[in-house]
Amino acid sequence: MAIALAGGSWYFFGSAERDTPAPDGTMPSGSSAPIVEPQAAAFARYSGSASCRDCHRQAHDLWADSHHGLAERPLSADLDRAAFEPERLIEHGTNRSVARVVDDSYELETLDPGDERRPFNADGVIGHEPLRQFLIDIGRGRLQAGELAYDPHQGDWFNVFGEEDRRPGEWGHWTGRGMNWNSMCATCHNTRLRKNYDEATDTYHTAFAERSVSCESCHGPMKDHVDWQRAHPDSRRADPTIRRLTADQMFDTCATCHSRRSELTGDFVPGDSWFDHHALTIVDETELYYPDGQVLEENYEMAAFLGSKMHAAGVRCMDCHEPHSARTRLEGNALCMRCHNGAYPNSPVIQPVAHSFHAEDSAGNQCVNCHMPQTVYMRRDARHDHGFTIPDPLFTKELGIPNACNRCHTEEDADWALAAVREWYGERMERPERERTRWIAAARTGGEGAQLPLMTLLQSETNAYWRAVAAGLLDRWIGEEPVASALRKALNDPHPLVRAHAARTLGPLVEQREVRAVAELTGLLDDPSRNVRLAAAWALRATLDSGSDSGRELRHLLDFQADQPAGQLQKGVYHLERGQPGLALQHYEKAIQWDPHSAPMRLDYAVVLSRLGRNQDALEQLQEACRLEPDEAENHYRLGLAWNEVGNSGETLDALETAVRLDPTHARAWYNLGLARHAAGQSRDAIEALIRAETANPEDARIPYARATIHLQLGDRAGARNAANRALEIRPDYQAARELLQSPWLRAP
Repeated sequence: MAIALAGGSWYFFGSAERDTPAPDGTMPSGSSAPIVEPQAAAFARYSGSASCRDCHRQAHDLWADSHHGLAERPLSADLDRAAFEPERLIEHGTNRSVARVVDDSYELETLDPGDERRPFNADGVIGHEPLRQFLIDIGRGRLQAGELAYDPHQGDWFNVFGEEDRRPGEWGHWTGRGMNWNSMCATCHNTRLRKNYDEATDTYHTAFAERSVSCESCHGPMKDHVDWQRAHPDSRRADPTIRRLTADQMFDTCATCHSRRSELTGDFVPGDSWFDHHALTIVDETELYYPDGQVLEENYEMAAFLGSKMHAAGVRCMDCHEPHSARTRLEGNALCMRCHNGAYPNSPVIQPVAHSFHAEDSAGNQCVNCHMPQTVYMRRDARHDHGFTIPDPLFTKELGIPNACNRCHTEEDADWALAAVREWYGERMERPERERTRWIAAARTGGEGAQLPLMTLLQSETNAYWRAVAAGLLDRWIGEEPVASALRKALNDPHPLVRAHAARTLGPLVEQREVRAVAELTGLLDDPSRNVRLAAAWALRATLDSGSDSGRELRHLLDFQADQPAGQLQKGVYHLERGQPGLALQHYEKAIQWDPHSAPMRLDYAVVLSRLGRNQDALEQLQEACRLEPDEAENHYRLGLAWNEVGNSGETLDALETAVRLDPTHARAWYNLGLARHAAGQSRDAIEALIRAETANPEDARIPYARATIHLQLGDRAGARNAANRALEIRPDYQAARELLQSPWLRAP
């Protein structure tokens, strides 16, 4: 079991006006149909895995002992007593915990939310191999997954966070919301789960159709099938209740849990579209993935697989995995050679030894070791990357991306691996994926001109996943008309992942009241995919009709995510932009209370406080953000702006100087530092800062224009004229720069 954020940045939202569903999913009188099926009706359609056993004995037996069958269960003396008896002392960070048996109860003595050691009774188990985490009831309907896990093979306890010393009060401590079973674990470890969070009381009433990942988790509710079979035991008629899922529908079912994503409804049912219920976390500016799509942080397979040639060729989960045991259908290279022996249309024929240049019985001759390298998460759980990437030591040298050669040959360097690859494969390594990776890496750092190849990728890439990546990465250039035009075309892309990311990236134009963007995103409120509808609804949140179908879908999502700090933060955004600052502040304050150690949240809170004229309060939040993350340039940049708002020029300069020292490519910090230096009478140094700003961002016409005004005040008319002309080169309609050039001071003699 892995504890991780469900991914996605904007999908952690809250709600304002409320047609809040009751715990059973029903809506208040007068509202439209419920967004999700009422709980009682939904659960009544399930028969339980035991009802499948008699007719499907072989499948049931394979499932019962699988990781799915054992995904969550009650404690068992046979399976769990060895973890607690004899008594175990567990040292982790600065903590000392004890696992023991007390009166046939399994007990963990560890730090409680108040930083006091006390005993807790284990209330259930999630996971089976290679590790097991124990659930602890801390009241108010909350179960928490412990950070201490037991390895049944090595017979030891360990901290899943390694050397991290998480403390009570932190979001990620075992008592915090980051380790809350109801929100972070339960959906994927149980069948048809309803989180049932009550925001008013901050309590849970979580329920599910069946504990663990049952037969009906994948086949859907089957009570009608069981009832029909029992009523017609000898019938030769076709069972009218049978619903067969396509390979893509089964892929969507697997992906509900095998993906880093945000839930949009909390009520996926097999047969539904994945994109009607989830928002996928893909390659973006963060470090969740490497630029070539390899996983860095946990992603649970789906995103990497979507970006792979395997998925594009039509390969799906069940082609490689037996559905009931979830194990691979064949061992070793035999699995891959089912297709790569010429049996699968258009699949290249591979001779493993000739292809790998490794001996037949060596690790280097195993397909998965090169194309599905493993990363260990939670200290014991080694997982294969499902991107099926090609090892490329050149990217290790250029971009710091790991390659499978050096993962194995740790005693050698990337130059050694690159020489071998060049000798073996030569020009075949110069493939389109290399170019794409370089484009994405450049875009992630905001490289000059990086938007141009991204637009090419958005328009010409055949894999929808990478088109969506391009759409998301274009956000920093959204002010450029060619970029906006390319994204508008992407709103008609056949894949919902692309349309959703294009809508998200176009969102800032709505905030700027760009009429065309508003009209086009309004049209997406009727998109066939809920994923896309919600992306458009969020972009239009300030004016969206909260009683419309799209408004209700958004509010359902907002309420669903309200149990996490990020959800409260987005409630604040929603209220603020709908003209309800008092309510907005309540949600921002709750977010900070729930996650006091989050510097990004304090940055957002400070922006709101500043907008409301509470500059001193904003300053205090930014100072705390800098204390929490002293090496983050953005924190010091925002602090510099806040000091300027309260009129402290010395602190303004100090904060901005720190920002550019930490990040010499921070164009806005250099720009504001130039203005601050000029205001402090340091005009020559101001010009130097503005030149650095222009180098970091040569597409912002405001920078050379500001430099032109300073040159003019210094009596440097030639410098002023050159800078103003540069501003007009960047933006020909820049009226201020044109007027400056036509002024008596700069008009040519």
